[in-house]
Amino acid sequence: MMGGYGGGMGWGAWLGMGLFWLLLLLVIILLVVRLLPSIRPDVRSDSDARRESPEEILDRRFAQGEIDQETYQQQRQTLAQARGHR
Repeated sequence: MMGGYGGGMGWGAWLGMGLFWLLLLLVIILLVVRLLPSIRPDVRSDSDARRESPEEILDRRFAQGEIDQETYQQQRQTLAQARGHR
């Protein structure tokens, strides 16, 4: 028999090929989930559930040394006045 391929692929080759494609599909799905976190409902609910208030942001910035005490007190007073007018 000239030009033949012999017995073809054996069961081991079929199994290996199937596992390869299954692994490749799994890697693609994991990459999509990692790169698009907005499609995961648990990420969205965590970020929406806990947002810093303006006072907390101001306190954090003062504690980290981003703003000085005078600026902190002025902005804190401005926030208190703004909340009082609502």
